[in-house]
Amino acid sequence: MAGVRFRNVSKVFPDGTEAVRDLDLEIRDSELAVFVGPSGCGKTTALRMVAGLEDVTEGTIEIGDRVINHLDPRERDIAMIFQNYALYPQMTIRDNVGFPLRLKGVKREPRFEKVGAVVRTLGLEEQVARKPAQLSGGQRQRVAMGRAIVREPSVFLMDEPLSNLDAKLRVQMRAEISNLQRQLGVTTIYVTHDQVEAMTIGDRVAVMRGGALQQFDEAQEIYDRPCNLFVAGFVGSPPMNFVEGELARADGRYEVVVGDRRIELDDAETASDEAMQGYLGRPIVVGVRPERLDEPVGADATTKRRLSGAVGLREALGSDVLVHFQVDGSRRLSGRVREFAHDVEDPAELDELARDERRATFVARFGSRTSAAVGDRVEVEISPGSVQMFDAENGMRIA
Repeated sequence: MAGVRFRNVSKVFPDGTEAVRDLDLEIRDSELAVFVGPSGCGKTTALRMVAGLEDVTEGTIEIGDRVINHLDPRERDIAMIFQNYALYPQMTIRDNVGFPLRLKGVKREPRFEKVGAVVRTLGLEEQVARKPAQLSGGQRQRVAMGRAIVREPSVFLMDEPLSNLDAKLRVQMRAEISNLQRQLGVTTIYVTHDQVEAMTIGDRVAVMRGGALQQFDEAQEIYDRPCNLFVAGFVGSPPMNFVEGELARADGRYEVVVGDRRIELDDAETASDEAMQGYLGRPIVVGVRPERLDEPVGADATTKRRLSGAVGLREALGSDVLVHFQVDGSRRLSGRVREFAHDVEDPAELDELARDERRATFVARFGSRTSAAVGDRVEVEISPGSVQMFDAENGMRIA
């Protein structure tokens, strides 16, 4: 087994498009690393450069202690699992799984023995005599995985392998891939556009945007401490709520002014005193996740951490309810700040966002028994340790 190292890797296509820019990260041996981001962010191009399907313009890629930039794909000791399965329709499942061994010249008996062990691991024993057309989507994906596993490569590359499956099967296959990767202990790079998939399946997650790596860390760390506005808004469902605010200080404690309310910050929400002092009286961006907004309960609920507004939309999800409300006195993010937070590239759209100064809309995740309805006024309380702050000039986390 071996780790994978990107050293300042860039990819520029002949038309001048810069798909990957100065990518520098190390994936540890036996680790499952997920590359995630919006369409066009460079995640698939990075994967294809490891596979040898795209040339590296600058920098080096290493597998173990070998630089692989100029090696043919078959010399890189990798196995790739594609979105569309890529199975041979005329072959049985046994022959599909064993085809890489057949190409290597492995004899029939040892080949069948090894294939048998792989299909048992994947729960396909009863399907070995069938052909791909006779299988479900999930079974076909297992066959594609089996064909990669039987090669015993140093690295697995998975290019959105679950995107053709329905929602329920995706959840099941997510767990199966994660468990199987741990059993095999093979270094794996997994590409997806689905941030929920990325958060649940990966040991560490690389969030990309516009060809550049934004953050590479454990999923919980990215969720709790996103490095910038884009990562904060991309990771989480529903995404983090953002509003323009101002940092202030009163009675020895820091506060953020949001609309007509002053939110008192606790110790977990404040950075070093030196960092905080530099933002006093300056515009900042305040972020709060929907699941950290609660309906006040009882007389003990503090009034120093509340927001209020009119409900514009209610989405009942069964186990909980998403309540959309406009925050009193607030103003939604300007076009410049929204450019940091969202993957918006159309200049006309940015101009439109810059002119839009309506009140910020927040989403709160309440319990299923909430009485909040469209047209009602709601009061929400921000849970301790939940306020996140970002620099309005560059979108970076204030930490």
